[in-house]
Amino acid sequence: MKSFLTLPAALAICAALAAPAAHAAACLAPAAWTVLDKAGMRKAPPSDVVADMARRDVVLLGEFHDEDDHHRWQVHTLAALHALRPDMVIGFEMFPRRVQPALDRWTRGELTLRQFLEQAEWDRVWNTPPELYIPLFEFARINRIPMVALNVSNTLNKAVRAKGWDQVPEAEREGVGRPAAPSSAYRDYLFDVYRMHAGVHGARSGDKTAKPDAAFGRFVESQVTWDRAMAEALAARVKTANKPLAVGIVGSGHVRYGHGIPHQLRDLGIANVGTLVALPADTECKELQPGLANAVFALPLQPVDKQEPPRLGVRLDDADGGVRLSEVVAGSLAEGAGLKAGDRLLEIAGVAVGKAPQVAASVRRQPPGTWLPVRIKRGEELLDIVIKFPVKQ
Repeated sequence: MKSFLTLPAALAICAALAAPAAHAAACLAPAAWTVLDKAGMRKAPPSDVVADMARRDVVLLGEFHDEDDHHRWQVHTLAALHALRPDMVIGFEMFPRRVQPALDRWTRGELTLRQFLEQAEWDRVWNTPPELYIPLFEFARINRIPMVALNVSNTLNKAVRAKGWDQVPEAEREGVGRPAAPSSAYRDYLFDVYRMHAGVHGARSGDKTAKPDAAFGRFVESQVTWDRAMAEALAARVKTANKPLAVGIVGSGHVRYGHGIPHQLRDLGIANVGTLVALPADTECKELQPGLANAVFALPLQPVDKQEPPRLGVRLDDADGGVRLSEVVAGSLAEGAGLKAGDRLLEIAGVAVGKAPQVAASVRRQPPGTWLPVRIKRGEELLDIVIKFPVKQ
């Protein structure tokens, strides 16, 4: 599994909604729900929004993975839905299907939190600090709500991105059926994401990237495979005898305008789908178009300084016995510390490094103005290097 620490480590689709410009005209009332439909935009009582969603088969709660308030909002929304539909399952994008047994054991109360995160391979498959999601996990455990692993392995996603869906043998598709063709609007959205991250997903840089590019076509196939896998996992729970309310905790990019997971659910015969997203209260009016979601919750702005998480400026590959630096960005913290492409990271702050996401999580947690010791292997030589993080500006 690869990680690129100068970009969000999750795939770009989950964070492609741009933050609103400062001081722009806003239409959302803080701490309130706004319904977006053909009739226009209107404020709605929380009870009306929740009651509407409780009548659905599937409800998708879109998030930005690294935003604390998004996960707080999700817990509150889950609690309100659970009061009306106690027969519920919660699906999580970050877990591949292979770790479903760990999710089952957690909700049955058979694992400690540490054991759960280890058995669910958190550091291997997700590079966001677990603290952001723990309130959601604890909500499911306390209420004995089944948790569902929605995703497939990164291996399948990479294979589709490299070769295309048709070139991946059926036995290697992890049970995922052929995705429904994406709409032209979704392809346009994905093209913007693709160009924004030119070079990371095989895109050519700048204006040289074009929609007819085979690499872009494979990128689209990888994204709709991801959408399809999550839709199938949710649909399978809805179609059981007791027909629980299936709630998906997923990136907003999979939800917006009904293009991603909702589109695949409709192809699977599940049309009664609700979509909710949280956005900052200062979101520009032009961003709030009908169809973005059924309703938007406006998160009040926090009166605190928010600094971007530190970034080493490296590209990482998992390798036997550590994590290899496949690229070091010029002028980055990593270059300044003396790290070089080809180095293998063995330890961070005295803790053995197993997978690339572990490195990303360690860097994100580093406070400004501190020093982070790392041990590397360069050729046959072991070196101890200190990375110095700049003070807060």
